[in-house]
Amino acid sequence: MVKNSTPTPTVPDTVWLARGRHPGPEPELDVRRNLIALKAAGGLDDFLELDPVEAVRSTVLHPRDASADLGPSARRLFEARWRVAGDITVRAQLTTYDPQVRGAEAEGVTWILVAEAERAWDARWPSPATLFWPDSSQVEWDHDTVPGVRLRTVNHLPKDDDDVRRRLRDCARSSWFVHVVVHEAMTPDARGQRPVAEFLPPSLRHRVVEHRGTPEQARIADFALQRELKLRMPRGGAVVLPTVPQQPGYDPEHFTVRTIFLDGSEPVEFLGRIIESAALPRPLPSGAEQALTRLREGWHLLSPDEELAHAQDMVARYAHALEAMTESRDLYREAAEAAQAALAEVTAGDGVPRPPAPEPAAGEEGSPLSSLTKAFGRFRATNK
Repeated sequence: MVKNSTPTPTVPDTVWLARGRHPGPEPELDVRRNLIALKAAGGLDDFLELDPVEAVRSTVLHPRDASADLGPSARRLFEARWRVAGDITVRAQLTTYDPQVRGAEAEGVTWILVAEAERAWDARWPSPATLFWPDSSQVEWDHDTVPGVRLRTVNHLPKDDDDVRRRLRDCARSSWFVHVVVHEAMTPDARGQRPVAEFLPPSLRHRVVEHRGTPEQARIADFALQRELKLRMPRGGAVVLPTVPQQPGYDPEHFTVRTIFLDGSEPVEFLGRIIESAALPRPLPSGAEQALTRLREGWHLLSPDEELAHAQDMVARYAHALEAMTESRDLYREAAEAAQAALAEVTAGDGVPRPPAPEPAAGEEGSPLSSLTKAFGRFRATNK
């Protein structure tokens, strides 16, 4: 018997997703300052900050939707709205969470950022990350949830073979970012040590994590990729890692570049592979579907037009509810009147039962039981 399999939901092409970690003491202060500065400079239409309780109580689009619950570890919710390409509106939510696991590797605050545009996302648009977080190396908001991994820099592979395998496996399975591995054919100079992501379009720069293997790590990286992801690491080349489960359309050969020059020049071929990989349908990672639902159904920051439409919708809903209540009241009144009429028919009119009538002959109509049955039969018909 063939079982029907449910297709894995993928990230909509209108959505930009990221999840990371901020190890500093006051991450919400960094977000707040950046949003205030951007709004003052005209980079944002508006923004809003709520604590988790306020976020649930003031949900306006779906007030009773359980998806608005941010969970017990949520700290703050930020919403921002801006426009790209002239008149395309982008709505985004950033939520901060206390770490789930205590310890040195879990220090800091986890954040989830979901942004959605009114049309398919364009990599040339500004990165939603820099609309919330300051794009400064002095604020370390850019740590992945996988320990020891960061955006905006080169992540050198660990020295131990098992640690290399563990890191690459965790990045493919747990991270929300696109991961690439680059092998250095020879140790590059300062220009070659620049991250490849610096050459990417703005919206991709904060979605790509770069791992580097030193010249002597060619075999280690190749072995780890074979064991964990069934990939090969060419010496002096680079590869874009797949997701786990692997996204449709991913071809290991196509997303492997045999040679990459780390001399400060733009690696055009490899950048093209990264852009292609990021455009493939990607499975919604664990926790992303709930975050996307909250963005769509638990939105608070309404524009004036949206506020007007929301008010009109609420008026229509209240009018419909009032109409239903009025109809129910009329039905109850009619039922009560019918019951009173039925009771009066089998009583003396004052609620006192009539004296028993003589026993009718066999087959004769008009017994107290039959008159009562007929009266309540008419009551049931009226009630219906």
